[in-house]
Amino acid sequence: MAQHPSYDYIVVGAGSAGAVVASRLSEDPSTSVLLLEAGPDNDALEIAMPAAFANLFKTRWDWDYTTTPQPGLGGQRAYWPRMKALGGCSSMNAMMYVRGARADFDGWQRDFGAVGWSYADVLPYFMRGEANSRGADAFHGADGPLHVEDRRYTHENTRAWLESARQSGLAANDDFNGETQLGAGEYQVTCHRGRRWSTAEAYLGTEVRRRPNLTIRTGALATRVLLDGTRAAGVEHLVAGGVETAWADAEVVLSGGAINTPQLLMLSGIGPAEHLREHGIDVVLDASTVGGNLHDHVVAPLVWSTTAKDLAVDHVNPARLLQWQATGRGPLTSNVGETGAFVTTRSGLEGPDIQLIAAPTGFYDNGMHEATARSLTAGVVLVDVASRGRLGLRGSDPRWKPVMDPAYYADPADRTAVLAGVRQAIDIARQGPVASIITGARLHHGEDEASLQEFISRWTQTLYHPVGTCAMGTHEEAVVDPELRVRGLEGLRVADASVMPRISRGNTNAPTIMIGEKAADLLRGTSLPAATVTASRTATRTKETIR
Repeated sequence: MAQHPSYDYIVVGAGSAGAVVASRLSEDPSTSVLLLEAGPDNDALEIAMPAAFANLFKTRWDWDYTTTPQPGLGGQRAYWPRMKALGGCSSMNAMMYVRGARADFDGWQRDFGAVGWSYADVLPYFMRGEANSRGADAFHGADGPLHVEDRRYTHENTRAWLESARQSGLAANDDFNGETQLGAGEYQVTCHRGRRWSTAEAYLGTEVRRRPNLTIRTGALATRVLLDGTRAAGVEHLVAGGVETAWADAEVVLSGGAINTPQLLMLSGIGPAEHLREHGIDVVLDASTVGGNLHDHVVAPLVWSTTAKDLAVDHVNPARLLQWQATGRGPLTSNVGETGAFVTTRSGLEGPDIQLIAAPTGFYDNGMHEATARSLTAGVVLVDVASRGRLGLRGSDPRWKPVMDPAYYADPADRTAVLAGVRQAIDIARQGPVASIITGARLHHGEDEASLQEFISRWTQTLYHPVGTCAMGTHEEAVVDPELRVRGLEGLRVADASVMPRISRGNTNAPTIMIGEKAADLLRGTSLPAATVTASRTATRTKETIR
């Protein structure tokens, strides 16, 4: 078997986790690393500008995925944007830095046997990666490569929404990643001086790219993991000139995300045997759960007309563009989803089941409609997800998009929670300062249960957080073990959001970066000491029920 070119490690996917893994492994000058990325560099103006993230959707930067028809959405297909460039979805997302609830990680260990992934275990990895503009404390780091800052601009409308949310009974919370996640506050963002700070900037900056032991190859679509018996030996990939092969002397790490990683495994003969044979793929390992456990955060966007100025209608103009380019300040530093809350809609939950996100413009249908009317949006996000779907192959050609069925609202508990969250968001809009600027609803018409259920089915969309398709654990359905090794094979690991056995309660970018940090240590055979954490304080509402 030819051994040239060969590297110690091949990392497939330069996204939120893969960029971290490649950067950390190449810190050792004696270790050679090849990082393969299907997309180009992330050098577009729209990537750097926080308020412009939706402008990347359905462009050359987007994988542009679509789900199967969803019965829970009245038969509609859901559009799933995913970034195709260095930094992955950290180069396209709304930059909200949310780690999730403490119970998420403790639950991974308790319920799935993911030993070493409790909150105490992962907190040091969150902190190691972070450079928080507020400085270091018991929950935050200040010296890591990932800049996290308070936004330089917050619109008066979302400030009004936040005040109304607190008047409705939600506790004030100025740090969703601190002692408690519950309550209402402003989101911190992965930005630096008013510009997006993706993992491409954080972990693959100029100095890192100059390392002689790190090779970054863009425009390289991985097509197959090559195996020598039961050991991963290399990666076949498509480049402009045709098919190329690279060999790994130590390990291959898949970091393509919850869609591309299980697709690549199945293309390599690792997956449900019957499904692979249907597409003419030789079965290397019958792993029936590869592609299963697919789930995602959904959001139902409540949009109201307002009398106040709108972020997009009133502030997206040449003068504001020049202001942002010259100073990194002004309305274009907004990440759109500026303020919000985490709430529980029923008793007995370990953490929140609903996240609220307030935006000072009309953001619905993935922002595909040009803003022409002044609006305010309150997105009702399901963060404790019960429904589970599956991802499969459409064919054996690696350029074909996979079949994705997230089974939105297949479990009635999900719809019940979202309905309760919608009613709570409507309640917030009726009081305090935000009520004085709202003139009427734009998407939901009527507040009886039938009308709200129709609204949920019609307007629910993804919050861009698919996870779980290569779930981690020690149970029989786990695809990877707690060391992130693909069970039944050697020299092959997965490090991305696909390993989450259960989705975190909140935006998934921060925990995916944490997975990359921890994966690098697992590969190096090192670990950070577990943190000493105290019992979490519970933020309470003054209203015990939701009308």
